[in-house]
Amino acid sequence: MATNNKPFLAIFLLFLGFLRFDLFSGQEAQAPTGSLTSPPGIYVFGDSLVDTGNNNHLLFSIARANYPHNGVDFPYEKPTGRYCNGKNSADAIAEKLGLPLPPPYLSLRSLLTREMIIPAPLTGVNFASGAAGIFNSTFQSLCQAITFSDQVNDWITIKEELDDELGPSPAQMHISKSIFGVTIGVNDLSDYISSSKETTPQQYTQSMADTLKVQLKRIYDTGARKFLVTGVPLIGCTPRSREKNTTVYACNEEDNMLASLFNKALVKMLQQLKEETKNSMAYTYFDSYKAVHDILSNPAPYGFTDVTSACCGFGKLNAEVPCLPFSELCPDRTKYFFWDLFGHPTEAAAKATADMTDDSQYSSPLTLSQLVSS
Repeated sequence: MATNNKPFLAIFLLFLGFLRFDLFSGQEAQAPTGSLTSPPGIYVFGDSLVDTGNNNHLLFSIARANYPHNGVDFPYEKPTGRYCNGKNSADAIAEKLGLPLPPPYLSLRSLLTREMIIPAPLTGVNFASGAAGIFNSTFQSLCQAITFSDQVNDWITIKEELDDELGPSPAQMHISKSIFGVTIGVNDLSDYISSSKETTPQQYTQSMADTLKVQLKRIYDTGARKFLVTGVPLIGCTPRSREKNTTVYACNEEDNMLASLFNKALVKMLQQLKEETKNSMAYTYFDSYKAVHDILSNPAPYGFTDVTSACCGFGKLNAEVPCLPFSELCPDRTKYFFWDLFGHPTEAAAKATADMTDDSQYSSPLTLSQLVSS
């Protein structure tokens, strides 16, 4: 989209966000269908890949998805704030674990005072926020989001409430056996790609990993012991990235290389953190980069027929306009990997990748089921 259209788009998205398409809370989880032994809870941190509606409760955020066609396949066909036609990756993991969908943290708090109005369920809470990054500065000039460090602050608030509700010792047992999911980094890389690049790619991605380590240690210090950390996928293969290559719609391999650099730094950081915690921390690193690469390279076994276009959008590859109420919508969402031009997965894609967390080709040093049982 042309640069001079961006102010209009921002205003339009803010207007859409104020319209209450999401009149229901979005917490009516269906009966759990997971095949794994269920942990007591799941706590989710990250960006729009796993945001389930927190940004709906930010007054001035344009990073919202609480309008059609988002949610077209969610129960009651309602847009809940998920950048998806239905359930997103956080939901898919929760259901795989046999847990209800964790509600967005801000749906439990007062809009003005942030005081508790609904007690947090013991089965988990989602703290993720669309447009959030590892760095507090990521995308903050463009839209309101909950920074990753503030997401950790929100978790600490929930942890204190768990102590009061259960008692310190039972709460500690609950926390130590729960899963803490982290999906973050894409927005930081996007910021770097569009920046003047004052540091090298290696320096920038290492700084991302170092900053994330500080926040993971804060979560660990509250008693968390089991982490599911997702790497960054192929950011150069989103419909928007492909559309910019107007001749063959190929992936942007330079952007993919940046994602790969961060993932390598992330893997090394997790190994170091485990050593520093004297192996009391267990984790699953999910290689989203390889998982998505394998699906895009051979989509048929996974049930997909289109892995280049956005299901919802307009123009070439449906990638010239975001998913808006007037955008074109693909007729069969189960056949598309990408929901929108930004590369958010469809519900079918979210479930496909969630199922891959139990494959040692993509998850290490533990698969998700091994992590739960550890």
